[in-house]
Amino acid sequence: MAKKCRVRNRIRELRFLAGEMTQQELAQRIGVTRQTVVAIEKEKYSPSLEVAFRIAAEFETPIGDVFTYDP
Repeated sequence: MAKKCRVRNRIRELRFLAGEMTQQELAQRIGVTRQTVVAIEKEKYSPSLEVAFRIAAEFETPIGDVFTYDP
């Protein structure tokens, strides 16, 4: 049986450090729904590469500091 690969993230922590930004605020800034942000944060959904870059840009953080791949 194949192991499930996961893309892990620090979005919740980064939102907190960014003045306790809400999920809704982040969603509006990156052009997705709040539900999408929730799913990404909970690692139930891996964002597209474009959305991942938008999130990293919003926090002015290298993408590798926001997302990690855990095979």
